[in-house]
Amino acid sequence: MTLRENPTMHFEPRCLATTIGSLPIDDAREATKLVLTYTPRIPSWVQLAKRPQEGMLVQFTEGLPGLTRSDQKVYFDTEAPGFQDDLLLFYEHYLAAAETQPSTAIESFALTPGYAEGFHVFLEALNQGTGHPVALKGQVTGPFTLATSLTDQAGKSSFYNPQLRDCIVKMISLKAQWQIKKLHPFGVPVIISIDEPSLVGFGSSAYLGISAGDVQKDLNEIIAHIHSHNGYAAIHCCENTDWSMLLATDIDILSFDAYSYFDKVLLYPEPLKAFIEKKGIVAWGLIPTSDPASLQRETAPSLIRKFQSHLKHLGEQRIDTEQVLRYSLLTPS
Repeated sequence: MTLRENPTMHFEPRCLATTIGSLPIDDAREATKLVLTYTPRIPSWVQLAKRPQEGMLVQFTEGLPGLTRSDQKVYFDTEAPGFQDDLLLFYEHYLAAAETQPSTAIESFALTPGYAEGFHVFLEALNQGTGHPVALKGQVTGPFTLATSLTDQAGKSSFYNPQLRDCIVKMISLKAQWQIKKLHPFGVPVIISIDEPSLVGFGSSAYLGISAGDVQKDLNEIIAHIHSHNGYAAIHCCENTDWSMLLATDIDILSFDAYSYFDKVLLYPEPLKAFIEKKGIVAWGLIPTSDPASLQRETAPSLIRKFQSHLKHLGEQRIDTEQVLRYSLLTPS
């Protein structure tokens, strides 16, 4: 059962704003203050993109077995003498942490301050009673992006190694679980966004042999884990991809660059309509943060007109725009 079918987790964002998660600054307190000031109803903790340890290909790798860091490169060394022992210990910790009964084992998969200072500063601010959120947002790097980018010692993509790929999927699941555990005490829904920028290349020669079913299987394992801990699962892709593939997963929120790629999503009207009819939430990336010229050119009224135009196109596809407005978020692109 997905959260959309669970009446105890009913959530209508009604076009509230949130962020994607990262900011191009390196001061965690400044970043957190910005988020709580400008998106106070659905704030997210901030990834400090200027820090090497907080890059999306590194931030969620802490705790992976056999991971080696050399000359600023991160890779799996499956030939290292202790790799098999590390692998066994990883699965022991995973099984303990994934149990439904409360367990301290999940702390083995914490986001530590050295990798995610923004999370800890965010938690501190919430504990001090800052803001009155109606939901809280966290994020993880998606399994396709991480597994196709991390390699073994021979330079082979981890996605093609079933053992390494499985470790990555389970690590992401537990990083999401840990965030939910820390954020749930504030008594509002918790959203975990699975960020998949590399899906822009899905179907190209760069990813030969990877099927839609492979991508969906890994995503659904993580989504199921998020749901089992009463979180909402979002998927974010900042460019174009096979949207029908993502809409066929068990996500609760589809997050996309609506400023530049709405027409591409509209190529899949029936899957989109089915998603919305199930009270799926659409996170509209309407603020063009990837292009300084566009950002300077646009105004709040011009972006509202753009959004209204998008809604009109949805209505032409017999999609209930009133429901869309109830189940929409507004975000940077």
